[in-house]
Amino acid sequence: MRAASTASEARRVRGEVAARLRSRRGEIEEAVLTRVRAIAGPVEAADPAYAIGLRLAVGAAIEYGLEALERTSGGPAPIPIPLLGQARLAARNGVDLAVVLRRYMAGFSLLEDFVIEEALETGLAREALKSLLGTQAALLDRLAVAVGDEYARETKCRPGGAERGHAELVDRLLAGEQADPAPLAYELESQHVGIAASGPAAGDTIREIAGRLGCRLLLVSREEQTAWAWLGARVVPAELYELSPFDLPEGLAMALGEPGEGLAGWRLTHRQAVAGLAVARLGSAGLVRYADACLIAGALENDLLRSSLHDIYVAPLTTGRNSGVAVREALSAYFLVGRNVSSAAARLGTSRNTIASRLEAAERRLGRPLIRCGTPLEIALRLSELGEPVPSRQFTESQGAP
Repeated sequence: MRAASTASEARRVRGEVAARLRSRRGEIEEAVLTRVRAIAGPVEAADPAYAIGLRLAVGAAIEYGLEALERTSGGPAPIPIPLLGQARLAARNGVDLAVVLRRYMAGFSLLEDFVIEEALETGLAREALKSLLGTQAALLDRLAVAVGDEYARETKCRPGGAERGHAELVDRLLAGEQADPAPLAYELESQHVGIAASGPAAGDTIREIAGRLGCRLLLVSREEQTAWAWLGARVVPAELYELSPFDLPEGLAMALGEPGEGLAGWRLTHRQAVAGLAVARLGSAGLVRYADACLIAGALENDLLRSSLHDIYVAPLTTGRNSGVAVREALSAYFLVGRNVSSAAARLGTSRNTIASRLEAAERRLGRPLIRCGTPLEIALRLSELGEPVPSRQFTESQGAP
């Protein structure tokens, strides 16, 4: 009975440690990101998708570690898919495997520091703490093996022959190297629109669009179910930007850059498409034009901006009755209909006075009028609706609600 009681107490305290760590999730993630980004190889990847994926992978790895602390029975959970995907991106971008593994070790070492700190605060017994740290060590070993295997698999399975040659040539041209583009059989001195797509039938869908619009096509595969492409023409068809999500297969995310001319425009429209794809992957629309999502895309690539937008504009609106849901819904509707109070009321099926009251409540909580902060507030709310970002700190004061 005593042994069973001791085991039960250890599980209880272990659960308490995990709960305390979850309450500090944003702080932990920011600390790990800072440590991880300080570890760089001789040549760091310039691909925006790799930089964005790095942040997502850190979040997934931390969640994986916290879930392991909470598990009291059964085998280890499967390796999170974002970690395997980031390993493939690292291989494709030439990030050395040693750098990848050093980042995981540094991140888990920092997580271990947080675990020890919270374990000491809860009075966890020495033997229980050793067991808990052993769980984290075993997790890191298992993760390192899986990531290494995925990296090696991607290296071996990269496209061969002409396809691989085209992909490498595209990478060199994007990086600004002097290279002969003739093997691509694509005119770089015309107008272009960059496309980035991820999901089932990405390449086939882009080929179908290019054929339908009569555009020249340059298409390269980047990773499993992900493609980069350029549509070329003397004048970019307006129909391209009239595509709707219903024109895409279910589960396919696609982003369009803005028209660009010549080699410089070819590079710029591509960067826009890749940045837009990060927004398309998060949202439910499936199809994103960079011009419509450029501020959100920029915030996704900038941790300081993303976290600051949340802390300044979203966190103060999460207090009060029902955590401020009604106020945020009113704001979102207000921005969606072009900042018209009557239209926002009609959209939400409520009165104009109710919307006006909730907007006034938002101004009080933010400490500034909407006319002065409308644009950053709109972007912050949109990021929050997409599930980004993890805040670096939380507002806890109660400010009332309408």
